[in-house]
Amino acid sequence: MSLVPARRRRYHASWSSSGENSMPTHDTPTRWLTVTVMVACGVVAALQVGKAAIAGPLLQADLGLNLDALGWLTGIFAVLGVLAGIPAGAMVTSAGSRRVLIAGLLALAAGSAMGAASPAYAWLLGSRVIEGAGFLCITVAAPSILQRDDVVRRRSRDAAFSLWSCFMPAGMAIAMLAGPAFNGWRSLWWTSSALALLAALAARLTVPADTTRAPWHGPALRRDAARVMTAGAPLLLAMGFALYSLMFFALFSFLPVLLIERMAVSLHTAGALSALACAANIVGNLAAGYLLSRGASRPMLLACAFTAMGAAAWGIFLPVLPDAAAFTLCIAFSAIGGVIPAALLSAAPSVAPAAGLAPIVLGLVMQGNNLGQIVGPVAVGSAINHYGWPAAALIVALAALLALVVSAALHRPACPASEAS
Repeated sequence: MSLVPARRRRYHASWSSSGENSMPTHDTPTRWLTVTVMVACGVVAALQVGKAAIAGPLLQADLGLNLDALGWLTGIFAVLGVLAGIPAGAMVTSAGSRRVLIAGLLALAAGSAMGAASPAYAWLLGSRVIEGAGFLCITVAAPSILQRDDVVRRRSRDAAFSLWSCFMPAGMAIAMLAGPAFNGWRSLWWTSSALALLAALAARLTVPADTTRAPWHGPALRRDAARVMTAGAPLLLAMGFALYSLMFFALFSFLPVLLIERMAVSLHTAGALSALACAANIVGNLAAGYLLSRGASRPMLLACAFTAMGAAAWGIFLPVLPDAAAFTLCIAFSAIGGVIPAALLSAAPSVAPAAGLAPIVLGLVMQGNNLGQIVGPVAVGSAINHYGWPAAALIVALAALLALVVSAALHRPACPASEAS
């Protein structure tokens, strides 16, 4: 006879597989046009991350920046996300996911325009903080829209979140591919601003208005945040996403520079190769949705993917392999790693202590994502400057080991706070 209570076994089964099997189905059809627009909004947000990476050589030439400065230009983008992920989730519950999404897109447009007009590096850094605020709003509000019953029916959630998780690699790949075609980095920034405005219009036209909103109340927010933090699984999700983000951006923030230095290719070629490696991540995103819908173990998928990324880093950053083999490992690093964000994001609603707390769980997960987005580029940029490219391999490998510990902790049955009380 099992010693684990039945309700804990149900929760553990929900986490370990698709997270939707125990939930009732709804007859409302999925709005796939809205899902597509959400992914497009995410892609526009991810463009703001990728543009800094591909514009790195241009910024070095124009503003005289070193790798430390480039790392901060990428990392500072996520500062607000580290501090304000949970408040952003609470803002979604009070102001509504649609309003927060559109506000985030407008912030992206304003920040990118400010960056394009920046006279100096300090102004450019400030504009990246504004862009980061928009990015945070989008990455919390869009998945909150996807978990609404009037947008995506429950049995389609894994597929919808699998598509959503493609936004980061798709946006970065587009930036890497299109970036070298622009006449300077400022024109790239202006174009990014215009795309954000177009995305805001598309969201305004396709996302249904929120039917329920909770008033903003400070004490209630603190109670909800504490409830999410003490539930256990949401915090582990955030830790897993932080480590994945650290590993991903440790490579892709500097991949164009690495390719130019190691393979002596042009910026256009480096952009095309970096775009290919970024796009490979989409394969893992989509594969995760398929595997989870077939009952694959979520913790096992995470453990395998983290192990593969940590192992590949040694062959990428250490000068021990031919150029072609090292780049092939970049593709494998990205493709296999793509399983991770899809597996983590689709689990967020199922581990929320209550249905209304799902946006706060997503906010916490995005705090983890943004923490890794800061630590990865800054730590690796500094390590490369002082110790060379091999130091980056050690950072990624250590992150992979920590991620395996998190995956093992997720595999243990745990009871949501709502059931424990």
